[in-house]
Amino acid sequence: MGSYLNTGFEKFEESLNARLYVDKSELISVLNDYVETEQRFFCISRPRRFGKTVTANMLCAYYSKNTDSSFLFDNLKISHDDSYKTHLNQYNTLFLNITDEFNRAEQNVKTMIKRITDFVSGEIKEAYPEIKLLDQYDLSLTLESMYSQTKKGFVIVIDEWDCIMRERKTDAEGIKTYLEWLKLLMKDKSYVALAYMTGILPIKKCGTHSSLNMFDEYSMTDPGDYASYIGFTENEVLSLCEEYKVDFGLMKKWYDGYSFENSPHLYNPNSVVCAIDENKFKSYWTQTETFESLRRYIDLNMAGLRDEVVKLIAGNEVVVNTSRFHND
Repeated sequence: MGSYLNTGFEKFEESLNARLYVDKSELISVLNDYVETEQRFFCISRPRRFGKTVTANMLCAYYSKNTDSSFLFDNLKISHDDSYKTHLNQYNTLFLNITDEFNRAEQNVKTMIKRITDFVSGEIKEAYPEIKLLDQYDLSLTLESMYSQTKKGFVIVIDEWDCIMRERKTDAEGIKTYLEWLKLLMKDKSYVALAYMTGILPIKKCGTHSSLNMFDEYSMTDPGDYASYIGFTENEVLSLCEEYKVDFGLMKKWYDGYSFENSPHLYNPNSVVCAIDENKFKSYWTQTETFESLRRYIDLNMAGLRDEVVKLIAGNEVVVNTSRFHND
C-alpha cells in the first residue's frame, strides 16, 4: 500500500476498532450512484471535529484496488446495498491530505505541487512498472497515461482541501495556482471515476468565477441530502446513550446544536464521543480552536455581526441570512 496511491484500509480499521463508532457507511451507496457520471464531483464541507478525515479514510478503504477490505465492510450498513460488491476495491484511489502536504512543503504552493507529483508518479511507477508515463512531472498526464493503458478510472479523495485558503489568506497568487492545479487535475478528465473533497470552507471563488465549478457543494448551511452523514442523528445519539448508560436529556441539552430540513436534530460527533468517554458534559468544541480565530471577525462587526452576538449572549433569538456571506 502506498502513501498516496491505494492507501489501503488500516486507517479506517483504526476508527472501527475505537470504543465508539457510528456507522456512516451508507454515504458510500449515495456516492456509488454517481461513479463515472457527469455528477461525480463532490465537495462536502463541515466544521472542525465532524469526522471529515474518518470519512475520507473510509472511502479510501472501500474503493482502493490491490487490497481486500470486505472484512471491514461486510458488517456495515453499506453491505446491504446493491452497489456494495460492484465498486468494492475496484478503483485506483488517490488520497491527498493538503494540510500535511502544505506543511511538508514549508507552505509553498509550487513546492507542494511538485512534491505531490513526484511522490505519486513514483508510487505509480513502482506499483505498475509496465505503465509508460507521458510526463511524470505532470500529474494529470501521469494519471491519463495510466488510465489509457489500464482503462480503469481513479477515485480521488482530498482531505483538508481548503488548507491553503485558511493558512495563506493573503497569498492570492498561491491560491490561484493551487485552484488552477486542482482544475487541471480533475476538470473534464475521463480518468476521474469519482472525486470527493472535504474541508471547512466551501469552494473558494477565484476572480469572478470558480475554477472548480464542476463540483457539487454541500455545506453546513446547505447540506442537501447529506445532512445525516455530516453529524450524529438523534437516533444514533439515543442508541449510544442507552448503550453506555448516559443521560440522553443532558446530552440533548448540551449538544443538539444543528437543525436541517431532513435532519431536525444533529449533534457534533466529537462532543458526543468525548462526553461519553470522559463521562462529563462540557464544551468540547472550544478545545478544537482558539477564540482568537473568531474574535477578529466579531470585532470587525461586519453586517452587524458583533451586535448580533451580543443579542445572543443576552438570550435573544437572532435570524441570520447566511446566503449573504462567502467563506470568511
